[in-house]
Amino acid sequence: MIRKIFKKKKTNNKLQQFIDKYKIPREYLAVNRKSISRGVFIGLFFGFIPMPLQMLAVLAVTPFFKFNVPIAISMVWLSNPITMPFMYYMEYQTGNFLLGREELENVELTLNWFSENWDNILLPLYVGTLPYSLILSSIVYYIINKLWILSVQKEKPHKFKK
Repeated sequence: MIRKIFKKKKTNNKLQQFIDKYKIPREYLAVNRKSISRGVFIGLFFGFIPMPLQMLAVLAVTPFFKFNVPIAISMVWLSNPITMPFMYYMEYQTGNFLLGREELENVELTLNWFSENWDNILLPLYVGTLPYSLILSSIVYYIINKLWILSVQKEKPHKFKK
């Protein structure tokens, strides 16, 4: 089903001219199981890391991996101004748990408080980022692969019978 939706979509002539003009490799826009699932993995991986310019980090790894770049960039948008506080607090708490630390008390949402406590926040935040960035993006990668395979098998059941 997913594959049919992408395959039916005709490319826009202006988009094709843009791709030809700037010599964008086709594998960065490929719509296949591996490209889409890798794009989701890389996008979620960088989406969970608290850093500025996450989309540029995705673009920086494009020469090393073949994946669907628009999908990866859209997955980075998981961390947006609405979800960031919840995600980073969850990662901070996980980091405290993994390091065996107590969380900070008397938290104030002021720049002065954050600048004074930056050293106590940074290490637990990035340690807590690792499980979410690696494990959750790997799980989603596996789920996308499995769902894609199942949808292809459902489309063409006669080819997969033993």
